[in-house]
Amino acid sequence: MKTILITGSTDGIGKLTAIKLAKDGHQVFIHGRNSYKLETVISEIKEETGNNNIAGFIADFSDIKQVKSMVKAVNQKLSKIDVLINNAGVFKSSVASTVNGLDIRYAVNYYAPYVLTLGVLPLLEKAQESRVVNLSSAAQAAVTKGAVIGKVTVPVSEAYAQSKLALTMWSFYLAKTIKNPAIIAVNPGSLLNTNMVKEAYGHHWSSADKGASILYELAVSEEFKAVTGVYFDNDRGGFNKAHPDAYNSDKINDLIGLTNQIVDNI
Repeated sequence: MKTILITGSTDGIGKLTAIKLAKDGHQVFIHGRNSYKLETVISEIKEETGNNNIAGFIADFSDIKQVKSMVKAVNQKLSKIDVLINNAGVFKSSVASTVNGLDIRYAVNYYAPYVLTLGVLPLLEKAQESRVVNLSSAAQAAVTKGAVIGKVTVPVSEAYAQSKLALTMWSFYLAKTIKNPAIIAVNPGSLLNTNMVKEAYGHHWSSADKGASILYELAVSEEFKAVTGVYFDNDRGGFNKAHPDAYNSDKINDLIGLTNQIVDNI
């Protein structure tokens, strides 16, 4: 039985992945920003799977202080983490920037998983052959300093694509600096049938289960054991090259430097 934490898992592919893993008997911790919805989904998963080892954590990932509070809660409650799936994400939002002055897409899609992962790293290191699965995207755009630090406003789709490349760049960076956990960035599939895609585009190409299935495989399949520092493109059904900047050490180091300045001051 593995201990698995999945962010953004009260709906969409995060919830579907949690159900798949719960059916296998794993201890699954889900995450959401609404306490009522979180408790409702926990009950649903228990009932559907017959697995009572389901619990959750609350945090609004647009507020980095709440992410830091969740880090404390996770460290207090868990003794180890075998798998962390950084699934929470946002595209369209009624709010453009966060309380910390960051673009909300950068906050939720990049800064939140950055803070959470590094904060629970000791728990991941306690588990043998642990894994971190970071939700990237086929949409990746060159990171700009102004957008990273929240000083320059960019269009929604541009901010989303930048945030996903930032997450991918950091994934590769982290994979080079540690051996355990293994780190994989994944495009779970373009235009999956999820609420986020419906709100953004109004239509979809593939079922949400396509995304949940690859997250499940990356989390527990022997096929991906100890595979690290790579990008899995589920549109193509295999490993693929990410944006060229994800392999540029100078740009990655610049990004990490800016990121740490922001995170340390929140």
